[in-house]
Amino acid sequence: MSEEIRLMKGNEAIAEAAIRCGVDGYFGYPITPQSEIMETLMELRPWETTGMFVLQAESEVAAINMVYGGAGCGKKVMTSSSSPGISLKLEGISYIAGAELPCVIVNIVRGGPGLGTIQPSQADYFQAVKGGGHGDYKMIVLAPASVQEMADHTVLGFDLAFKYRVPVMILSDGVIGQMMEKVVLPPFQPRRTEEEIRQACPWATLGKLAGNKPNVITSLEIDSAIHEKNNMRLQDKYAEIEKNEVRYEKYMCDDAEYLIVAFGCSARIAQKSVEDARKQGIKVGLFRPITLFPFPVKEMRKLADQVKGMLVVEMNAGQMIEDVKLSTEFKTKVEHFGRMGGIVPAPDEIVEALKSKLM
Repeated sequence: MSEEIRLMKGNEAIAEAAIRCGVDGYFGYPITPQSEIMETLMELRPWETTGMFVLQAESEVAAINMVYGGAGCGKKVMTSSSSPGISLKLEGISYIAGAELPCVIVNIVRGGPGLGTIQPSQADYFQAVKGGGHGDYKMIVLAPASVQEMADHTVLGFDLAFKYRVPVMILSDGVIGQMMEKVVLPPFQPRRTEEEIRQACPWATLGKLAGNKPNVITSLEIDSAIHEKNNMRLQDKYAEIEKNEVRYEKYMCDDAEYLIVAFGCSARIAQKSVEDARKQGIKVGLFRPITLFPFPVKEMRKLADQVKGMLVVEMNAGQMIEDVKLSTEFKTKVEHFGRMGGIVPAPDEIVEALKSKLM
């Protein structure tokens, strides 16, 4: 089937894209504001059309361990949750990273800490890009800023997960998850056969073939010397990802004297702030990291030589600002503006913050 245009929520777009890109299994547990992902999958009943397996697990912990098992078989598997639920999944995510298995994890972020609020937030940045769980692991982290990108990043997430054998997180928020926009859905891809998986994923545990050694998947290694080598291999892999997979978007940056740096829904709002500030004669641009890991360090460093200051806009107390400061090597002034508790900043608030903090 060819591409199809629909009006839908961001959460629904993820579900539709998952079916269309040949996902084998989804394992989840309901939590606001991401429950529509699983609800949409249940409503569409893809097990009757594509053979995709959809299961509401008994808990978040169970769901991520089901993903671990499915990924070990070389299957395209995914889960989704929101902030407190992701916290419960972190042990399993660390195991998956240690075992070098591909999967996609969706976090539709809500306000915290604790149970917090069901309103949107971006306060899970540290948890996503700094590992979150135990050990020196990394995930590729994609930050969509539109409903279209929710669909696109689902497809891209699986491509990157299997390319590097790593978990990929789609880090979105309650704004993008709940808002409705026109989406061009991807064409259908058939689910891979067992033989295709054997060819593409020789490490998968699909059963021992005659004359072959069995595949064993684990994140456990008792010998410290061997485990250090395992860790060094992972770090080499992350360095390769940083070299090849950086993604970002620039808006009105060519002549900018000031820069707003924002991701996700904050970047959408900041784009309006840039337009309003330009009308007031302020030459400001917007830089939007699309990959939060790998972070666009080199491009930020170039822009630091161009602008008088940067304002990092986030719906948190200040998290991405640390990566911005490190990337710019403190060559220019970097300030933060954020709202918390589920409050979404207004464009005029961002403009005023730009004036008061940088000018």
